[in-house]
Order: sequence, then structure tokens, then C-alpha cells
Amino acid sequence: MLLLSWSSSSFSQDYRQSHPEVTVLDPPDAIQHLRNRQHMLQAVAELNFSDSYGKVGVPRQLVIKKDASTIPELVNRAGLNLPLVAKPLVADGSAKSHELSLAYERYSLQKLEPPLVLQEFVNHGGVLFKVYIVGDAIKVVRRFSLPDVSKWEHSKDAGIYRFPRVSCAAASADDADLDPRVGELPPRPLLEKLATELRWRLGLRLFNLDMIREYGTRDRFYVIDINYFPGYGKMPEYEHIFTDFLLNLGHGKYKKKSG
Repeated sequence: MLLLSWSSSSFSQDYRQSHPEVTVLDPPDAIQHLRNRQHMLQAVAELNFSDSYGKVGVPRQLVIKKDASTIPELVNRAGLNLPLVAKPLVADGSAKSHELSLAYERYSLQKLEPPLVLQEFVNHGGVLFKVYIVGDAIKVVRRFSLPDVSKWEHSKDAGIYRFPRVSCAAASADDADLDPRVGELPPRPLLEKLATELRWRLGLRLFNLDMIREYGTRDRFYVIDINYFPGYGKMPEYEHIFTDFLLNLGHGKYKKKSG
């Protein structure tokens, strides 16, 4: 059995029609959907997700496709609060697509380079949770993130601060001495319900969520990014989890054909 996942939609569709025996892990159209930050978080926003274990949403955001000179006025019209996190509109997995900028002052926004997405910054204790999803399996790790911004810092800072890729294996916070209010993992039942909903809405089986907890709360979470087929090598026990996923996928297809 051959297991494939393509980014070329037309080639994939033609190949699948000619080779129905091949299992394509995830449809190319769904993969492409996650490569645009304008649409990436739409599935989470539409959920209006809340239950007894917590509430999950997305930060308010604004898409800027061109003409940086108009950004201050567009931000004002949208009613976004500074500071704002600026991210490239296209999330193609490259190092550049993961670069962030933090803007403290409205008119310095003109220095940014569209196309981009502006997200309201949410204080979260400088820690984010990477929620890896592999089929039905869920694994969560802590990563250091951008530090919180106080009102005093906001009042004295101006301009644009650029950051390289913030979350990486070297920035692991799993063994750090964290404040329990910051480092406590999101409740497992909450993650399981969220993953189930997103697997269905996104039509994908291999992705991860970058998730933060609003500082000062215990149950208010935000999804700030979704990545297709992330670096699973950074996920603990990835060999066993991924192998089990492939084996279960194969057995499921075999049983379906046999029936």
C-alpha cells in the first residue's frame, strides 16, 4: 500500500482516479487552505467553542494585502488594540513565513511589508502550547513564546520589533520551572473535543495548533496558528505515534475493502 499527500491538487486528483488503491493521507485543497493565514483560523472562529473545561477562540485579526501606508487607518477602522503581531500572509513552512513582528505604535505600522496578517497580542505568560494531532492521537508540548507586554512597556515603546522563528525545539519549556498558572497544560477533554471538531472541519489528519492561555485566566485559550504536517520530529514519542497512525490507517482501509 502506498501512502501519499500532495500539494498539487490537479495531479493528485488525476492520480487518485487512475489509482484508487492508493491512500492519500490528506486532500491537497484542504492543505492549501492552511497555507493562507486569512483562512487558517476560520474553522476555529466559527466554532464559538466553549464547554465546562474552557473557551477557545482566536485573536481579532486584520488582513493587509497591499499598500502599507493604509495600515494605520485600517487598524483604526477595525478597532484593533495595540500591540499587534504581524505575520506573513502565506504560511508555506519556510523560515520567513514564521517570522513575527510586534508593533507598539499605530503609525509605525507603515513600516511593515504586506501581504500580512495583524493579530491583537494577547498576554500569555511567554509560553505557548503546541498541540500535535496525528489521526486520533494528540500530543502537547510547551514552547517559550513572546514575553508579556505591560501597560508601562506599551506606553514607552514605539516602532516595530522583529523576531525570528519564535517556537522551535530549542525553545522547549517542558523542563522549565514555570509558574503553574502559566505552564499548566490545557485540559485533555477540551483538546480532544477541539481536535475532533477541527479534523472534521479542516478535512485533515496531520496538523498542529499553536495555542495560548490568556494570562490571568485558567480557562481562556486562543489558537494563534495552525500548521500542516509540522516537524513531528520535535514531538515526543513521534516514532510510535506516527507508526501506529499508519498501521491503523492501513488496517482500516483493508477492513473496508474486505467488507
